[in-house]
Amino acid sequence: MPRSTLVILGGLPAVGKSTVAATLNEAGRFAYVRIDSIEQALRASGEMGPRGVEAAGYVVGYAVAGDLLDGGNDVLVECVNPMEVTRAAWREVADSHGAALLEVELHCSDQQTHRERAENRIVDVPVDWQAIRTREYKAWDDADLHIDTSTTSPYSAAALILAALPSTRQ
Repeated sequence: MPRSTLVILGGLPAVGKSTVAATLNEAGRFAYVRIDSIEQALRASGEMGPRGVEAAGYVVGYAVAGDLLDGGNDVLVECVNPMEVTRAAWREVADSHGAALLEVELHCSDQQTHRERAENRIVDVPVDWQAIRTREYKAWDDADLHIDTSTTSPYSAAALILAALPSTRQ
């Protein structure tokens, strides 16, 4: 039986993760897990207490992705994935569920373009440019694929990701 594949699509807010994920999802190949949606649902529940969501969104995402992988699905996860601890956790999800893994970091090398995207985007999770600039984020040097969304269209980015997928399906 072919293994499922876990694709982690990470990067700072407003680099184009949701746009690239939507493009990838047009083919309907992936079960899609968006950490922002999980975190927003947790906030809306009113049950997170005074400390807020913290790591809960990622922890829920790990469990949901694992269940989807166990069901034989290829899974696309969209998240900031800002530091090694979250990256290691996604690797553990793939490993513990017998899935292949593709780690993709999106970045936008053109600061003006990145700022315009942040200030003009229409999404359910608003974020301001200053919050992006000061956010804790460690460059993801060991990602399998790095894509600059200031020079790569969403369709080209999706094509690069699809081409880089491990050969686990016949």
